[in-house]
Amino acid sequence: MGDTDLVFAGSIPATYERYLVPMLFRPYAQVAAERARALSPSRILETAAGTGVVTQALHEALPDAEITATDLNQPMLDEAALRISSDKVHFQQADALSLPLDDETFDLVVCQFGVMFFPDKVRGNAEARRVLRDGGTYLTLIWDKVDYNLATKTSGNAVAELFPEAAESFYLRLPFRYHDTAVIESDMRAAGFRDIRIERVELISHAASARDAAIGLTQGTPVRNEIESRDPDKLSAATAASEAALREFETAEGFAAPMAAYVVTATR
Repeated sequence: MGDTDLVFAGSIPATYERYLVPMLFRPYAQVAAERARALSPSRILETAAGTGVVTQALHEALPDAEITATDLNQPMLDEAALRISSDKVHFQQADALSLPLDDETFDLVVCQFGVMFFPDKVRGNAEARRVLRDGGTYLTLIWDKVDYNLATKTSGNAVAELFPEAAESFYLRLPFRYHDTAVIESDMRAAGFRDIRIERVELISHAASARDAAIGLTQGTPVRNEIESRDPDKLSAATAASEAALREFETAEGFAAPMAAYVVTATR
């Protein structure tokens, strides 16, 4: 994992929230919230909370639950705090691999599309287990392979063509290479979990247009840092190339492309 893969700073958080959250993350946040509501937790920890799309969905589904939302990137939490204000929701900068939280204090730990970025996935899972009470649940969402997430794959291929010296596209490196369910389950078991369930969920990513999708995918993630580190003048060209490629998914109702992810639940 390169340094640029973890950096969400500058204008990236706001662009991420405006363009990518509705297209990729809010649909799965609703899935996570539905699963959480069925568990009726009183205290929830969220890791890799980003700009708070899952935090908000959890709060709406479980308004009486205490939620601690954490992320490695403070600018992402700052963006979340602009939209979510409640005495039930607390934001805290924290590394999911070394949580500054007491043992056995939460009923539910939720991590949507964060585990793929953990340098040590077993350690991240073990930290989630450590802070869970006995009988508590760890709920994670993990992207399936990029071949089943066509907006990202199409945009990534278009951008990669601008950088022929690159061995492979940023999009193909992260976050779509942690999709082997046997490996996912093994990493959960190595962290101490035993009751593990993995469900594949297919949804559609919607956006107002291919242009909006392209802006999100090229400017709303650390791929922007990757582009600008190679050639600062190519961000506009990369966005345009992405838009042209993504037009194949435009319909009369707007942009629509298939996506797929795994919903993983494990009990302490």
